Amino acid sequence: MNARGVVFVHSSPTAVCPHVEWAISGVLGTKVALQWSPQPAAPGQLRAECTWTGPAGSGGALAGALRAWPMLRFEVTEEPSPGVDGERFCHVPTLGLWTGRTSANGDIVVGEDRLRSLLEEVPASRLAGRMQELLGTAWDDALEPFRLAGDGAAVTLLHQVG
Repeated sequence: MNARGVVFVHSSPTAVCPHVEWAISGVLGTKVALQWSPQPAAPGQLRAECTWTGPAGSGGALAGALRAWPMLRFEVTEEPSPGVDGERFCHVPTLGLWTGRTSANGDIVVGEDRLRSLLEEVPASRLAGRMQELLGTAWDDALEPFRLAGDGAAVTLLHQVG
């Protein structure tokens, strides 16, 4: 079953850019050459984005491969496919990696068992903060200036071979 999604590298040092391309190439099994452009939100850093197709679960594999460079800011999305929930992975150097399931329109979905567990285990005074963590609010807040700085940037289309 093929899935598809997008890799957003919001900021990367120039020296790391070839490693990012190699990591994505390794996961998708095809040579990747991204179109890098300056990242105004982080002078001296570059940004790129690409769409991808591959087997379900490739989004997690892409995020895992990119996580090898802790200085990167990135997001990887995988759209829902038959029988498989969508996912979004966000990485910010100061926060680490966050992942969440997504609905067809891209909203973060928190499962009922996770909510029940949260209600049972977390004191009421900390509930709002834990909900924010489940929704990835800190990652969204940290990445938003980098997302906005990339408006109008070129997108590379990738397809897994084999």
